Amino acid sequence: MFRVTLADILPHKSIQLPLAPQLKLRSPISIALYSAMAAFLTYTMIFGFRKTFTVATFDGLQYWGVGYKTLIVVAQVLGYLLAKFYGIRFIAEMKRQQRWKIILILTGVAWVSWLLFAVFPAPYNIVFAAINGFPLGMLWGVVFSYIEGRRSTDFLGAALAVSFIFSSGFVKSIGGWLMQHWGVTELWVPFVAGLVFAIPLLLFVWMMEQIPAPTAEDEAERMHRKPLTQPERHQILKQFWPGLILAILVYVFATIFRDIRDNFSADMWKELGFGERPAIFTQTELPITLGILLMVGSLTLVRNSSKAFMIAHLLIAAGFIITGTSSLLFMAGHVPAFTWMVGTGMGLYMVYIPFNSIYFERMIASFKISGNVGFLIYLADSAGYVGSVAVLVSKELLQVKTAWVPFFSQSTQWLSLAGLLLTILAASYFFKKGRKQVLIDGTS
Repeated sequence: MFRVTLADILPHKSIQLPLAPQLKLRSPISIALYSAMAAFLTYTMIFGFRKTFTVATFDGLQYWGVGYKTLIVVAQVLGYLLAKFYGIRFIAEMKRQQRWKIILILTGVAWVSWLLFAVFPAPYNIVFAAINGFPLGMLWGVVFSYIEGRRSTDFLGAALAVSFIFSSGFVKSIGGWLMQHWGVTELWVPFVAGLVFAIPLLLFVWMMEQIPAPTAEDEAERMHRKPLTQPERHQILKQFWPGLILAILVYVFATIFRDIRDNFSADMWKELGFGERPAIFTQTELPITLGILLMVGSLTLVRNSSKAFMIAHLLIAAGFIITGTSSLLFMAGHVPAFTWMVGTGMGLYMVYIPFNSIYFERMIASFKISGNVGFLIYLADSAGYVGSVAVLVSKELLQVKTAWVPFFSQSTQWLSLAGLLLTILAASYFFKKGRKQVLIDGTS
């Protein structure tokens, strides 16, 4: 039986990025700021090849009794889902050389898939949304590998993670602008938007290649980061499986409703009477981006990883409380739609962002695991996207005809209660596990 991997596709000869030599970054602060900017800008451009189609609503289009946009979303998420399962092994075992080629090849495949999506007739073009999702689903782990294992990774991870809060609104605004001012049709907008993001992506990938490797001081505090073999991955799961299951269930809830808000925010804004204002996407996501960056990035100041890991649980719990309270107040008529969308977005990303930046990073450092964070992120992501697909498909198969605003506002309240309970249980497990480790080996 043949098995083809990305390593088989990439050239085996070592090729250096054909641009200027590495920049001379000396002070830790300059390295951190430069790395944060490079990672943020790179993933923002990558997001442009993923989510611009969501600005379209495809009104009235249905196939097999299911809304056309829902079919596109589900197809793309299925591609993402497969990528997350594949990425558990690929990202865990990925070596650090030639990562720029992986980024450009995967993004190029995703871009070509949107061209084929526009050319082929509906509903047969839906398959290309799935093809788009698979390569893009691999890229988070590749980009994160540039910044993990550093004393400043909390700040760097927050900067990278908030890129998809900001970019979620930014790329929709770009898509809306292309449709309104350039007459680009709904089917063509994701491919044409790629023209906007392609050249900047090349520049920002080059910037990431200039990021210096972690120092000895970084490795002393955050552990050496290396590829994980299959036996090593199994050992981590065996050692921490109860806590990981609880944490991943929390992440599943956050992923489901973060995806609903992200993919169908255009539909919700239209229901709320804001359908002709493409700038609304950036206006809501910008304060969320700044707030999350401040909250999550400030954990860099907490040098003790065990304490920072517990604080991450507090941040996640607060996110669930904010999400549920925002929806409760909105349904009671006490807050306007704009405040509700910002509040639920802030709360959901307070849960979602730590898992993509600091949660597993601090877990590895806290329990002194020699490996990489990509394995755990992709393990959680694979479960999260299973939940996201399940909810979208169930809503259609069960013929739940409610509009997105009432569906989202009601369900987020139940999400918050369940998520808060699971977060408390996860924090309790890892706190006891950490105390036990201190008693055994005397570490702190």
